[in-house]
Amino acid sequence: MSLLRTHRDFRLFWVGETINRFGSATSSVALPLVAISRLDATTFEVGLLTAASWAPWLLIGLPTGAWVDRVRRRPVMLVSSAVSGLLLAAVPLAGGLLTIQLLLIVAALVGAAGVVFQTAYTAYLPTLLDPADHAEGNAKLHGSASAAQIAGLGCGGLLVQFAGAANALLVDAASFLVALACLAAIQFRERRTDVPRRAGAIREGVRLVAHDVWLRTLTIFGAVSNLALMGYQAIVVVFLVREAGLTAATVGTLVAAASSGGVAGAFVGRQTIRFGTARALLLCELGLPTLALLIPLGGTSPWFYLVGAFGVSLGVVGGNVVKATFLQSYCPPELFGRLTATTAFVNYGTIPLGALLGGTLGQYLGLTTALWITTAGVPLAGLVLLASPIRRRRDLPTHQGTGVPGTTADSSRIRTA
Repeated sequence: MSLLRTHRDFRLFWVGETINRFGSATSSVALPLVAISRLDATTFEVGLLTAASWAPWLLIGLPTGAWVDRVRRRPVMLVSSAVSGLLLAAVPLAGGLLTIQLLLIVAALVGAAGVVFQTAYTAYLPTLLDPADHAEGNAKLHGSASAAQIAGLGCGGLLVQFAGAANALLVDAASFLVALACLAAIQFRERRTDVPRRAGAIREGVRLVAHDVWLRTLTIFGAVSNLALMGYQAIVVVFLVREAGLTAATVGTLVAAASSGGVAGAFVGRQTIRFGTARALLLCELGLPTLALLIPLGGTSPWFYLVGAFGVSLGVVGGNVVKATFLQSYCPPELFGRLTATTAFVNYGTIPLGALLGGTLGQYLGLTTALWITTAGVPLAGLVLLASPIRRRRDLPTHQGTGVPGTTADSSRIRTA
């Protein structure tokens, strides 16, 4: 029977996270359009705006992971949601005082709150569900997040068109408040952590990833993939407005339709696990993303963008379901916060670099050329997986110490330290 029917706390968690993702999707359209339409921002400044929202992963990601392993995660998520909501509500209230510098500050602070929330969220979910329910929970959360993104992107374009870009951010602010209310209503209470504070906590997380072939491979792949993904995503809204000549409402609808691949991806990720988690990962992260090469042709017809971005979304979300389920069974619970922070530091740390790369290439080489360069990197990132033991396996290991002999000895020592 479905978790949404039998597990009240997961249902509340799911509702709050889905609404939160809806609001965030509206901001992903509204924020660059605020910069373009109201502040006349350059292509580089739009890329810089995206970079600012992800840069906190480089600055506070690692210490956040070590800290989250020592505290209860739900109160952390509650405070993070409240802070994000207040910051986003401040943009439309700024009125004529709004500048690109102020917008960059808000993006960076919301990004910092997001670092804290995401790290706590990833460590909290495995404690909320039984291990047997992890795959179903991941699939439902990723699937609903993709559906919420579709609705949010479409509504974001419409809200910008009729209410103004700055006012559209109020929807995201409200979504954080709803998520806060849902989290507050959860009855499950975590046990007080017994992980002591010590100087080497961050180093343990780094060693866990660096000395484990599976974690190391997925982390390097994520970093390369995100560099390419954000390289084109940081400028694609500008491309669709300025090169393809589409209105804000049409851009929102088009991006939303392309993101519907994520809904199918959640289903595909869960179903392909039955045929082998390693095989499913290669299909989702190497096969499907080759459609990204159609995206630069969107200037001649929006259909090319739609098919290309749909394929990328399908593969990314499907791969995320496989990876999330693997990590939850493979990593010791007491190290999950540090694992999340270490992998996110590397994975998300390349996102601001990708945004700056996309913005710089778009500014000096032109938007179409920049898209050809960045979208080519999306399928090429999958070569990292082919160069690893994953290509020879049907399934990824389910526990440390299984799989390739000798590759997890140091991580096993960390677990028992």
